Amino acid sequence: MFKTVRAAAVQDSPVFLDLEGSLEKAAGLVQEAASAGATLVVFPETWLPGYPVWANRLVLNRDHPQLKQLFSRLYANAIAVPSPETEKLAAVAKEAGVYLVLGVNEREARFGRGTLYNSILFFGPDGSLRGVHRKLMPTFHERTVWGWGDGSGLLVDDAEPGRIGGLICWEHWMPLARYALYAQGEQVHAALWPSLFARESLHGEMVQTASRFYAHEGRTFVVAACGYLEKSSLPPLAGLEEEMEKWPQVLLCGGSAILGPYGEYLAGPAFEGEGTIYADLDLGRLVEARHSLDVTGHYARPDVFRLIVNRRRQDPMEEGPA
Repeated sequence: MFKTVRAAAVQDSPVFLDLEGSLEKAAGLVQEAASAGATLVVFPETWLPGYPVWANRLVLNRDHPQLKQLFSRLYANAIAVPSPETEKLAAVAKEAGVYLVLGVNEREARFGRGTLYNSILFFGPDGSLRGVHRKLMPTFHERTVWGWGDGSGLLVDDAEPGRIGGLICWEHWMPLARYALYAQGEQVHAALWPSLFARESLHGEMVQTASRFYAHEGRTFVVAACGYLEKSSLPPLAGLEEEMEKWPQVLLCGGSAILGPYGEYLAGPAFEGEGTIYADLDLGRLVEARHSLDVTGHYARPDVFRLIVNRRRQDPMEEGPA
């Protein structure tokens, strides 16, 4: 009745702002995780082709020439859904026989719109694209990079190796987003973070707290994949040479962890640089944990509180009747 899932949280840096190079590196990392016995592999937020580390460091000026150039470069290396690139990723998941969860910069595929989304792609071990979740609310400076997501991707996938859902970064501080996934019977949660702040900072500590609390509150396993990036891994960013001299060597500090349903660490947190961490998840433990606390079951009061989720994709135009 209950499975054991070997999960992997990847903390390697991408080939920054290089779509093809990052796809190739992802394929190798997925195969490496599969060789270690993983059946679920989770990558960090916007791993493909990298988190825009410049966005919180430059003056937020819409006419800043470097901001425009960097956005254009990110857009050109973002991924459309569907596309030949998603087909490559699906083939990678199928060949490795894993369920793949990957954070990407998603380019709107239709009509040539100039908007990017901070998205999660879910691929099944059969090579199918199981779902796409766009970050509901980009955080502060991120609104200069990404558009708003919607409820169409706020789903839990009932697939091998279990009921899998995911949220991105500060979505873990959106109580209703958490509850929407709990209510769908989520068993394994993919938590995607960039790890933009130092481990010793309050925010760095809160990333760990949020991941642990999600596991404890939802009585789920959490695979928290955190970004790791050093300044030496960046390609030349024209016009920012002087600015970059002020940046720290470690831009994304990691902290990946795998957590059990009481918020306990099963692996990590990993702050030692690049690498992949693993843990075996016994899904039978979830029933035991929910004996005392099941926030959408016996510990819920739907007669008092009820959540309504709008699942419609928020398109700017609809075709009317002829």
